[in-house]
Amino acid sequence: MLFVAGRSTNREAAPTLLGRARRRLVTARRRYEASWPGEIGRELKGLDFVNSITIFGAAMLWSALPLIILLSSLADTRIDDDLSRHVGLNGRGAHILETLFRGTPAHGVEAIVTGFLFCFGGVVAVASSLQLIYERIFGQEPRGWRNLPRGIVWIVAVLGLLAFDGVTNRSERDAGFAVLDLVGLVTTTLFFWWTLHFLLAGRVVWRRLVRPALTSGVLWFGFGLFSSVYFSPVLISDSHTYGTIGVVFSLLTWFFLIGGVVVVGAVLGAVWQAHAEHT
Repeated sequence: MLFVAGRSTNREAAPTLLGRARRRLVTARRRYEASWPGEIGRELKGLDFVNSITIFGAAMLWSALPLIILLSSLADTRIDDDLSRHVGLNGRGAHILETLFRGTPAHGVEAIVTGFLFCFGGVVAVASSLQLIYERIFGQEPRGWRNLPRGIVWIVAVLGLLAFDGVTNRSERDAGFAVLDLVGLVTTTLFFWWTLHFLLAGRVVWRRLVRPALTSGVLWFGFGLFSSVYFSPVLISDSHTYGTIGVVFSLLTWFFLIGGVVVVGAVLGAVWQAHAEHT
């Protein structure tokens, strides 16, 4: 009888323990959904995060990289040096990256015109996808083709900022890395602030974009540190394994991560702003 009673008690305790575990799981899930990580996760899911950064990164690869190659063939200086610096490559990685660029460029008119057309279409696609992402994050109605002029102006501004960054970086290297990093962080944050307001066509006021700009700038700065440590060995390894095409694989990963930084930075800032407004 004692054995039977003990076994009966164990059977009764099992559902009780299972019920407690289920209640704790439900409670933990509710707490997660009400927390910042849960809200950020919902926002990223609503944006179809993986597909968004894949499209963004692919568009960057087939537009930005050919544009850099084309400008490098036309310029007196090697623009690929600036690309290596932005990726954060060491000397060996930068030397491997140079294999993508012609040492003696050809300036055929047809090749230049065709290249610019493809690059223009690509960078317009990048700007349009970024505009659409920002509109979804901040709950704005898509403007479609009406966004095109703003996208083109933004592209010109990006190219101008990159050119300015290349010139100032060469002339201010003696200032020290800490100063350059601080200036870069401030400049990047201000540029994200303007980008958010401009690509959203001024439909979100400046003060509501301070936090998204700050989170985007800080994430971009952190990504630069990560890139300087991660991509040199990866690029060298991919080059040895796959040859020149391996360099392209590494750059594609870099562009995908850029898309991730841009999207996550804006989402973090938007959630932060929403919480600030409700407190």
